[in-house]
Amino acid sequence: MNASFPSPDPTADETAALWAARLDGSDLSVADRSALNAWIAAHPSHRRLLSDYCQFSADLEQPLISLVAEGAVQLPPSPTRVERPSRWKLFTGTALVAMAAAVTLAIWVAQPRTEYNAIATPLAQRQSITLSDGTRVDLNAHTNLQVSIGRAERRVRLTSGEAFFAVSKDPARPFIIETTAGSVRVTGTTFNVRTENATALEVTVVEGSVQVRPGDTGKLMGPPVLLGPGDRLSAGPQGVSVKQISAAALDDVLAWRKGEIVFKGIPLRDALSRFAFYHGRSYSVSDDAANLQLGGRYSLDDPKGFFASLEEILPVHVATDGNGAVHVSLRSEH
Repeated sequence: MNASFPSPDPTADETAALWAARLDGSDLSVADRSALNAWIAAHPSHRRLLSDYCQFSADLEQPLISLVAEGAVQLPPSPTRVERPSRWKLFTGTALVAMAAAVTLAIWVAQPRTEYNAIATPLAQRQSITLSDGTRVDLNAHTNLQVSIGRAERRVRLTSGEAFFAVSKDPARPFIIETTAGSVRVTGTTFNVRTENATALEVTVVEGSVQVRPGDTGKLMGPPVLLGPGDRLSAGPQGVSVKQISAAALDDVLAWRKGEIVFKGIPLRDALSRFAFYHGRSYSVSDDAANLQLGGRYSLDDPKGFFASLEEILPVHVATDGNGAVHVSLRSEH
């Protein structure tokens, strides 16, 4: 597992609690606002952490007032304590705001924590992981995930590659997968997601149902699409299509989990593109050979066997240069 999205620093919780208390208990100066913005910008997790603490402080209002009334929380004396129209009206002044933040933090740390992880699979390798909520994820080669498992939702950013999700059921915490080509929202189901470039998205459902919103968050291509078992959605610059596929076709889609890939009458250039993405190698094809139709089941881990098969079933010649780059062309071109 490669960690390219590190967790917040050890003081992030304390800092977020203090900012939450100050935001709700007093007006920030220009300098304070500048400092807050700088802290938020310092790490991708800070904004969500601050938002969680602000919501938590709202939920804590009545319990905290009761703790003070019962003497469970002792406030330091302060001549600056005044009534304010805020849930933190009991706490004003620098020392008391810090006290409010400390109380919030003390209660917060007893709650389930947000999980932040980054997972990246190397070229030509696959792996399986289990997230803290019990969700199982199988990752194809050259796949990158950023995971945030929180109290209100579970969010995964699939920046590239392919992954199979068996999502642990939790109706209170939707599971959202974001890609540059669209998003997928579920509460508990089994499905496959593939996105090998910024504009292409493919979602195939095995069990349950999912809601797919093609397009990125700022420029939607269309309304949400509901998919059920056996549905396969393909989205890209050409538009959005949904097909109901057979059990055999579904098995073909998921063949990569067994280290295989299945082609059924697809252009040779597309088949080469799939192998190129998996292995991170340069494969090229001549214009005359690019549209030849290819079918069959091949081992993802045996590119030499794949190219040998091409020369047996298609009228092509495969050449490898000194740098390992592979070029495919018609035999008649030689």
